Amino acid sequence: MGLLERIRSILEPAASGAGPTHDELHLAAAALLVEAARMDDEFDATERARIEGLLAEHFRLDADEARGLLAMAERTAAESVEWQGFTRVIKERLAPAERIGVIEMLWEVVYADGRLHDYEASLLRRITGLLYVSDYDSGEARKRVLARLGLA
Repeated sequence: MGLLERIRSILEPAASGAGPTHDELHLAAAALLVEAARMDDEFDATERARIEGLLAEHFRLDADEARGLLAMAERTAAESVEWQGFTRVIKERLAPAERIGVIEMLWEVVYADGRLHDYEASLLRRITGLLYVSDYDSGEARKRVLARLGLA
């Protein structure tokens, strides 16, 4: 399956009624992490490394798999006109606690440079709503990330 077909399969509901595969779920989450990193127009090596680490840890990938997923996510995010399709895949596939985990990963990416840009905050608010994660749960995820990064 080519890249455009993979993007289309993520953004359009499956005609067969089958849910997205784990690869599609991983790509959707990774693409959102890339979008969060690009929000402040500074997608640097620190943010890339943070995303690779999060992908490896969260999805139990080795370093090469995480790097490959990140590369595919960067291409997908660059070619995608809307990220709402990515949130739909995540919302449909993950339990509420797992969706909070995705929000926590997003907070970790936007704080990779030690600060929160207004565009990043706006993106997180919108994604939180689209994933049906409460503001409270998102705030608690943010506090955990700030404490873990020593920014609290």
